[in-house]
Amino acid sequence: MISQIRPSELSAWLETARAHGEPVVLDVREPLELRTASVRPDGFTLLTIPMGALQARLDELDPAQPIACLCHHGSRSMQVANFLYSRGFAYLANITGGIDAWSTELDTAVARY
Repeated sequence: MISQIRPSELSAWLETARAHGEPVVLDVREPLELRTASVRPDGFTLLTIPMGALQARLDELDPAQPIACLCHHGSRSMQVANFLYSRGFAYLANITGGIDAWSTELDTAVARY
């Protein structure tokens, strides 16, 4: 199952996720987007793999590790979460609203684009 969480709900998800391993926020945006706006890891590991490179880099992820997927607004990250789920990843979340909502809900220093 893939949880749908808002950025403002991330810390609660992280607390629960820790029972399953060290949580990862997987940012699937492109390098240009990452240069425009990025999150600071706080209580999680941040891993950046563009959506188009995920299949080639799948071995960088642990299927047993909790992963919350992040993109600009939440569509790409949901596609990635579905892909990971189909590959046997068990503890997944999609951060709905993406980095845009992150900026308005968690950290206004994160640029909006």
